[in-house]
Amino acid sequence: MAARRDYYQILGVQRTATAAEIKAAYRKLALRWHPDRNRGDILAEERFKEVSMAYAILGDEEKRARHDRFGEVGLETPFGAGLDLDLKSATDFFDAIFGDLFGFGRKKTAGQDLRYTLELTFEEAALGCERTIRFFRQEDCSACRGTGAEGGAAGLVGCTKCGGQGFTRQRAGFLSAKRECLACGGAGEIPRVRCKSCVGTGLVERQREYVVGVPPGSVGGSTQRVPGEGSPGRRGGAAGDLFVNSRVLPHAFYREEAGVLVVEMPISPSEAALGADVEVPLLDRSVRMKVPVGTQNGAVFRLRGKGIPRQGQPRGDAHVRVVVETPVGVGPDVRRRFEELEAALPEDAFPRRRAFRALKPGIRAAAEAEPAK
Repeated sequence: MAARRDYYQILGVQRTATAAEIKAAYRKLALRWHPDRNRGDILAEERFKEVSMAYAILGDEEKRARHDRFGEVGLETPFGAGLDLDLKSATDFFDAIFGDLFGFGRKKTAGQDLRYTLELTFEEAALGCERTIRFFRQEDCSACRGTGAEGGAAGLVGCTKCGGQGFTRQRAGFLSAKRECLACGGAGEIPRVRCKSCVGTGLVERQREYVVGVPPGSVGGSTQRVPGEGSPGRRGGAAGDLFVNSRVLPHAFYREEAGVLVVEMPISPSEAALGADVEVPLLDRSVRMKVPVGTQNGAVFRLRGKGIPRQGQPRGDAHVRVVVETPVGVGPDVRRRFEELEAALPEDAFPRRRAFRALKPGIRAAAEAEPAK
């Protein structure tokens, strides 16, 4: 009589273990010793075959009862007569019970994510807006319903390269590795006749429209995720997502600094010297502001609550920065008047210029000035 092997001991369970406990024990050990996790380890390969054999017996009520009564004598396994099995049979047995847990075979494939760059004016980003975007994405071909075959699913046949399994095995001595079938891409089926509309790919490119809501205060740019608007998945896989990246175009007079709206307001030299009542155009309104007499270039004035709105927050402030603009393109008459004005103004009218010219550096050197680049 052949030597009796205790399959309960191999799986590490009691003889009174339930079917669920036996299956859980097998799964744990099979994952531990699976050849895809222990490439090149002959001991792991033998252990994997051993635990697979144990579950083939104890996982079947009739075979378990015969094993408990007679041991191994007369047992038949799903692998054929006798109790020895090769690695391929053991691995196929594991896959049939738990599916492909190592990423090969008829796996679902998620669709690719798409990205779209949405250009916004500063006003659109600051105040919020809705924009309709148009983009192209791949979708299932309507002619073949995404199968790639003329006539749809009825036009698919089993892949001869992998025998319809979706994967192939590569053996090198005692080692065996599963690889996705290149002929069918893991689907296990190929078109008998390729669909003319999509050339057998199952996908066509179509234009989509989507309305993007830009919340107020998005002047720093933002990224919105739109679930399911990316490319479709294959073989039941989830569709990818669409990521809309907002890019705010620079503005000639507005910018944002630490949440504050900064407005660069040009004024004339006479307005700066004599004072003025000016109108300041803000994002969605205009306000009147007094420019004091003798205002210097770069002076900043604060306007409370007149800045950038943000959801759920009080409206921010606006800072108006004065830029004294020097006249350009003046004619001879205007030039003469500027010269007369310069001659008439006392040195005390320019205190900073006087202080600058009074600086006494330690080294004096002649230099030829040129415009900075």
